[in-house]
Amino acid sequence: MSVSPLVWTLTIAGILVIIATDLFLIHRNDTREFSTRRAAFWSTIYIGLAVVFGIGVWIFSGAQYAGEYFGGFVTEKSLSVDNLFVFMVILTRFAVPKHAQHTVLMAGIVIALVLRGLFIAVGAAAISTFTWVFFIFGVFLLWTAYGMVRSGDDDEVNENALLRWSKRVIPTSDEYDGTKFVTRQNGARMLTPMAIVMIAIGSTDVLFAVDSIPAIFGLTTEPYLVFTANAFALMGLVQLYFLLGGLTDRLVYLSHGLAFILGFIGVKLILHALHEYGAAWAPEVPIWLSLSVIAGTLVATTVASLAVGRKADDQGPGEPPREAPVDAPADETGTAATREG
Repeated sequence: MSVSPLVWTLTIAGILVIIATDLFLIHRNDTREFSTRRAAFWSTIYIGLAVVFGIGVWIFSGAQYAGEYFGGFVTEKSLSVDNLFVFMVILTRFAVPKHAQHTVLMAGIVIALVLRGLFIAVGAAAISTFTWVFFIFGVFLLWTAYGMVRSGDDDEVNENALLRWSKRVIPTSDEYDGTKFVTRQNGARMLTPMAIVMIAIGSTDVLFAVDSIPAIFGLTTEPYLVFTANAFALMGLVQLYFLLGGLTDRLVYLSHGLAFILGFIGVKLILHALHEYGAAWAPEVPIWLSLSVIAGTLVATTVASLAVGRKADDQGPGEPPREAPVDAPADETGTAATREG
């Protein structure tokens, strides 16, 4: 796939325009809480933009590259759902006001997009130069999948080095100042807790990229497709956060489904590396099969999780409500007698 510098420039400029429009025009100074209805509307818009871009890839570059893009986008989107719970923990931990959560999430994702771009550039350069990097990515994904199944859900969020350094070195106020990242106290300018949360969101997402970037390289080695799939998955992540809300707690089998997807892609990477080194018995997994496995796993995981949740709801609380004894004595009016004390 040949992508000219002009196309790269226009793509990055378009993505920045979309983010700036969302952050500074559409939701600027919006003090309303982000309702489910608003989240659904804007999630549809972002997914629509991702689909339109994929259709554009199909028209100008063919079905093969379009399939690789959609496979990468679906994978990144599904992995990002698992990250939403961590974002919820961060926002709760820093007591971010409801009306300010959209701004801080969007700003954190901008940081994540820049850092992921650097990761993608390094990964693409390594893969184009050293075929054995596929072995490293494949083994790493298999190990990550094993860890996800073994550890299950982890509710604890540890502060990374960047966040610890920021809190220690940068002057920060104790109180929020609306949605501002910088405020002035006693004549001195300092960051608000909003800025620290933004750093936490952005840097934590980069840690997730350690898993997702090798995964998408297992579906396509085209840096342009890797970057755009990541960008569209990240841009809609804010709206997806508000749309899903507490639903992430109901997707009890999500981590197992994602572990299977990562394991599948890990095996695909190893087979691809063996094929490149001349192992004729190692098959190349076609993109249509990858898309089928990813989509089928996500559907099965979601259906199974919601079925378990619905069954639990039907059973209700473990302890039935208390009722008055049936043999309670009655007074002259026929009502159950009551005792005081």
